[in-house]
Amino acid sequence: MDRPAFVLHDHRRPRPHFDLRLEEGGVLRSWAVPRGLPTGLGENRLAVAVPDHALEHLRYEDEHKSIADIGWWEEHNRTAKRILFTLHGRNGSTRYALIRTDSDWLIRKTKEQ
Repeated sequence: MDRPAFVLHDHRRPRPHFDLRLEEGGVLRSWAVPRGLPTGLGENRLAVAVPDHALEHLRYEDEHKSIADIGWWEEHNRTAKRILFTLHGRNGSTRYALIRTDSDWLIRKTKEQ
């Protein structure tokens, strides 16, 4: 069974931020996360949806962008306003929720269930 990939890019231009990319439907769905992924339970971080990227971008690095984490992800639940998923990266697995607001998204670390 093929597992969908994810990558977290540490992007240093135009301003330092992270890009979360989830493989889905033949592309990488992408969000810019200015302060990085949340580390504490219940902590919300802004996640701004950006245009999809080609799958070739999964391992892309250059002088302004490096891979902070990479691995596969699994979806647990999805509604129009929320995606609940786990990232399985280099240093273990963490569960998150992407929550749609009126204008953007929030990403929140959640309890393992």
